[in-house]
Amino acid sequence: MHRILIVMGLVILVMSNADAAGKLNADFRGRYCDGSGDAEFLKLVDESFQFFHPGENVPNLTMLYQPDWDTFAEGAGWGAWWIQNSYGFSYCSTPFLQEPWISILQRSWDLHWSNQGDGKRMGLLGGSAAPVLSSLVAPDGCLGDAALPGQIAYRQGDGNVAIHDWFYEATAAGLVMQAEILLRNRDIVSIKKYLTNIERACEFIEKTRDPKNNLFLVGPACNLLAPSYGGVRLPDGTFGKGYLAGLSITYTAALDRIVELYKLTGDKTKLETYQHRLKITRESLKLLQTDKGYFVKSVEPDGTKHGVLGQEKYGYLEGVANADAMAFRVTDDRSASKIYNQIESYKEIRPFDFLLTNAPGLDDTYVNWGKTEPMEGFYQFGQWVNGGVWGTVEGRAIMGYYRLSKFDDIRRSAVRAMKWAKDFRMDAPWSQRGENTSNPWSDTGGNQVGGVAVMVDNFAIPAATVRGLFEYNYKADCLVLYPHIPQTVTSYIQKEPVWFGNKAIYLSIANGPGRIKSVKVNGKSISANSDHFTLSYNTLPEKADVEIIMEGATVTIASPSVIVNPMLKADIVDMPDSLKKPYAVLIAMSNCLKDQQGAEYERVFLKEAIESIEAWRYRALLDPGPGYFRAITPERREGILKFYENAAITMYSGFASRMQRYSSNGNQREKHIAELYAEVLAKADK
Repeated sequence: MHRILIVMGLVILVMSNADAAGKLNADFRGRYCDGSGDAEFLKLVDESFQFFHPGENVPNLTMLYQPDWDTFAEGAGWGAWWIQNSYGFSYCSTPFLQEPWISILQRSWDLHWSNQGDGKRMGLLGGSAAPVLSSLVAPDGCLGDAALPGQIAYRQGDGNVAIHDWFYEATAAGLVMQAEILLRNRDIVSIKKYLTNIERACEFIEKTRDPKNNLFLVGPACNLLAPSYGGVRLPDGTFGKGYLAGLSITYTAALDRIVELYKLTGDKTKLETYQHRLKITRESLKLLQTDKGYFVKSVEPDGTKHGVLGQEKYGYLEGVANADAMAFRVTDDRSASKIYNQIESYKEIRPFDFLLTNAPGLDDTYVNWGKTEPMEGFYQFGQWVNGGVWGTVEGRAIMGYYRLSKFDDIRRSAVRAMKWAKDFRMDAPWSQRGENTSNPWSDTGGNQVGGVAVMVDNFAIPAATVRGLFEYNYKADCLVLYPHIPQTVTSYIQKEPVWFGNKAIYLSIANGPGRIKSVKVNGKSISANSDHFTLSYNTLPEKADVEIIMEGATVTIASPSVIVNPMLKADIVDMPDSLKKPYAVLIAMSNCLKDQQGAEYERVFLKEAIESIEAWRYRALLDPGPGYFRAITPERREGILKFYENAAITMYSGFASRMQRYSSNGNQREKHIAELYAEVLAKADK
């Protein structure tokens, strides 16, 4: 029986050599992963996991929680759920998000599904302050830009909304995410429920398909990172429709997953329909590629391509669509390599480690089409959707880098993002092509709290740093894993599970330079290909320890360590008055539900809420250092602590709101839990 190492502290590095090899010969013991070899990379992975649990070192999900809606929100004062901003985080985190967060993620996407266009209802978002946007009535199936309870923006809400087309690529991204969540959870009742919405969204997109070439003919600002797509300039000066590459790429990724859903439900007729749609959409992608193999941004009906480096007009490299084509395996490995080679050889598109949306500047938006002078304000190159940097995109780029084993690119990107995160400046977008010495949204736009900006966009980067290690491609009957571990890491043990239905999967690997040598599940060998293996759902145990051995491995896999944070006493650091009662109530309620049957969700929510308060206490003890890109002054330190306090209060408020709903509208089980909560609350008030 293996001895389990129990250590006090946060992260322990046990150096195996004191020679020049240094941290490349280290054993690493972290909260969420262990390993050997490249301690710096292993620490990066471990700290990436920390974003998804309350903790003192980096921002975490409690800072995005919206208690009134029981969902996430964009963050930093943006009070809605944007598809384009949340897409990277949602996709990259889905395999390993635990409760209550995976349910909160679904409810966040439900803000769009519950407001899905039906040809009758108005969007209402913005009200009298945005009459054009709020009065829009979208075609049936349309999703939108931003949504909150009862309100949605069916078009990109910034810019000249009146000339924008419906938000087609955002709808396709919503399809990808909903299908991904359903494939992860494998709840047939939920799958059948959402397939109705999914089919309507697909029909909405299919109406734009041109039968001559199977591409999609759409107008301005319907691309995912809008309004950077200007459509086609018509002779009368208006803007018409072109073939948008991003829509074809994102919809291909969606169809790929929807096919798997129909395999699960056994609907053979629908399966054939969607398999055909996937086939013709994927085959048409070649019409959107350049001679060098990368994707353009769009093609006009007359064949003029936008986004070809070297052209006199429209001569730029499109970052977003090409990153997505790699990340979602929309193209084969050969095509993905060609895309990467173009990105790698064109230094201007990654000046500060992060991928720009495009480089050089766009000359085909509806703002500057045909003009020679530089754009101003947010439209100028490097600031927003024209050559800006978005964490939501960068996460998907990292997935593409993992696929091709481009570990130096992953490291540079993730390390830079981690430094920004530890400064608590997770701006969106990063300005000045990602250099971000000043940020017009966070520094002057008011979307911050006490000098702190935490936004969902940038959670995509730590999420991708984790997901990319094995990719996790969900299918109807199996999960396909592609190990992508840097050669500098000789072993890796993932202590956080990934989920496939109700199956919890714990992964470990003895790494080497060769192919996959063997894979065992709970000690039993399974077959594997050279670069991937599949876990069959029907034969997978509920707790699956998956051990991978690569050819050329030089170490054996150890048992995972257990990291225990040092316990804090009340006299070491006292809580603010605002947290004392919530802490006492949550602890008492947690004790009440300890043995309560059927209260699993409430227990895990309470755990996260309690830990969000304890995170404030740990943070109060932490010396954050001078900061990386911006100084952590006493004022900013106080602002960060206030952010932790606010996050803890929102978690408490979220649980209290849930208890109120249970009391008024709950079933018998829920009403009983609400009664227990009322008793706890009454005792706390005495």
